[in-house]
Amino acid sequence: MDWLAETPERRADPRALWPEVRSVVMLGLNYGPEEDPRALQARPDRAAISVYARNRDYHDVIKGRLKTVAQKLAARTGAAVKVFVDTAPVMEKPLAAAAGLGWQGKHTNLVSRDYGSWLFLGAIFSAAELPADAAERDHCGSCRACLDACPTDAFPAPYRLDARRCISYLTIEHKGPIAPEFRARLGNRIYGCDDCLAACPWNKFARAAREMKLKARPEFEAPALADLAALDDAGFRALFSGSPVKRIGRDRFVRNVLYALGNAGDAALGAVAAARLDDPSPLVRGAAVWALARLDPARAAAERALRAAAEPDETVRAEWEAAA
Repeated sequence: MDWLAETPERRADPRALWPEVRSVVMLGLNYGPEEDPRALQARPDRAAISVYARNRDYHDVIKGRLKTVAQKLAARTGAAVKVFVDTAPVMEKPLAAAAGLGWQGKHTNLVSRDYGSWLFLGAIFSAAELPADAAERDHCGSCRACLDACPTDAFPAPYRLDARRCISYLTIEHKGPIAPEFRARLGNRIYGCDDCLAACPWNKFARAAREMKLKARPEFEAPALADLAALDDAGFRALFSGSPVKRIGRDRFVRNVLYALGNAGDAALGAVAAARLDDPSPLVRGAAVWALARLDPARAAAERALRAAAEPDETVRAEWEAAA
């Protein structure tokens, strides 16, 4: 735990959220994986889910702990408190750096000398005046491992991220079809991406998470793409109950799975993609067309002759045209 008194940090003025705030307490919780998550890229028929999303939703885990600490702080100071866990426009990373928890690395995420890149952040706003800790200085030096590791070249410069190219944004926040130029670069990543985090040399000091609710559930460590592609809405909700994955919805999730399926390089998986050509969701049907064309071009050509003209959605028709 570190204490941060009011800061003139121009990108993260807490008073814009709560005028009574006099101090901010920044906290970090380690969610380090047991092994390098990039190892899963060698198994293209398996899905890679970002480390942070392989168990319970971190919002629920951290918010409960923050409230416990906040209540004790309020009892000690007699001042009001508020807690935030990625649920408001709080600039957690610069605040955490100012509080001494770490520094913002060239990948724009917080880096800790003790935990590497694997920290969840939470904030407690207090109306009490509290002493400030010293800020942490940047220890990246000339290293650019995180920048070079990015599959989609999402860093136009050190400390700058183009979110429109980031796999985490594309697989989680982006609602429509993912641009063709990025699909092959997704590999088997179906929810988020850890490459820039995992590449950081400071992870040599990282340690695996001790919080059981943040340790990976076995069924999320390397699930088969073929099984995930077959999920209907009820199956998706049941599998990802309590997981942050659930919030993107079944259609967007299966879209991601089908792009990964198309990257698997196994023609036998073409039948799995073909099974989604009749899916109720145009988003899923379009991704299935792309995957089938990659896995089994002959079958894609035959299906196109039967389906393209009758397809009611223009985005899916465009996928059929591109697959010709």
